[in-house]
Amino acid sequence: MVRIQSILAWLDDRIGLDAVRHVVQEKTVPVHRHSAWYYFGGMTLFFFLIQIMTGILLMLYYRPSANEAYESIQFLMTQVPFGWLIRSIHSWSANLMILAAFVHLFSVFFLKAYRAPREATWMSGFGLLVLAMGFGFSGYLLPWNKLAFFATRVGTDIASAVPVVGSFMLRFLRGGDHVTGGTLSRFYGWHVAILPAITTFLLLVHLLLVQRHGMSVPPSEEKRASSRRPMPFVPDFLLRDLMGWTVALGALAALAALYPWELGEKADAFAPAPADIKPEWYFMFMFQTLKLVPGGEVAGLEYEAIPILGFGLAGLVAFLVPFLDRAVVRRGKSPVFTAAGAVALLFMTAMTAIGYHAWWPALTVAALGIGPWLAGRFMAGKEGAS
Repeated sequence: MVRIQSILAWLDDRIGLDAVRHVVQEKTVPVHRHSAWYYFGGMTLFFFLIQIMTGILLMLYYRPSANEAYESIQFLMTQVPFGWLIRSIHSWSANLMILAAFVHLFSVFFLKAYRAPREATWMSGFGLLVLAMGFGFSGYLLPWNKLAFFATRVGTDIASAVPVVGSFMLRFLRGGDHVTGGTLSRFYGWHVAILPAITTFLLLVHLLLVQRHGMSVPPSEEKRASSRRPMPFVPDFLLRDLMGWTVALGALAALAALYPWELGEKADAFAPAPADIKPEWYFMFMFQTLKLVPGGEVAGLEYEAIPILGFGLAGLVAFLVPFLDRAVVRRGKSPVFTAAGAVALLFMTAMTAIGYHAWWPALTVAALGIGPWLAGRFMAGKEGAS
């Protein structure tokens, strides 16, 4: 016991453990009826850690060249013990990480957790979501199979429709005019070096901001939360968070074992493209929107560029929403952002369902999303009239 205390004293003298001790003893979490949404931030971090660990294991066998990429993964899945499981866990955890990030982002948005002084927390979190989608896009090509090859060709073609900088963006993404082995090497560099470095830095900034400002309380719950005793972060919230991680690990293991990620056929630039190319589900709402746009141009601008610019503008508005919402609040119209967020969520979900030919889920989502919102607006109008 004395030896342990001397070691802790030695560490405290050199690296300073007072800050950690302060977090353990003083940090608390507000308690209210929406507190469950807090756990999705930690869930996203958990899946990111899984990505790091499995990604390092995959790097030991992967060869980033057009002649060896497919064969190296084939070897990993057939010859390396549990190699198929590691790859499947990596692929499934990537999808679950982006899903958890979307849930976390929209929960923060609807609970107004971006209000001052948490503007930078929101912006860093939004940047992390964009980086997570960048991980998905860059990693999709690495197996060098037929579906990934042609999906990447379609995805990078979309960038060429951006006015003025489209041709530059196309060559920047592909490393040339066509999807080749150079494109694969470029995507591999982004996936294992550039994006992880940026993400690690931004994640540390995000966690420091969360630690500094704490967890926000929704405006509708401020009075109730103030009358309740907050939950200690250690051990109460931490144990609940770890329990969520355990459930997530069980779900991830079940998905990876029961639905292993397929490798498909090797890419062939001279083969015909598959009949129904689809991107990953988190890009489907944009892809399906572009499919609905007719061909042609107006005033030298391709029709396809209009929704692309629209998505870019929507992303910029979402990034700056803490400042824009503050400006609108001064005019007494704050609910406009809640309504806009609900419409955006409804649109993304419906277009994704339609993209997968799931018409009934799309109609159900529309009914469940629009119905309660219209009912709420109707009741608010009645209250205002009375």
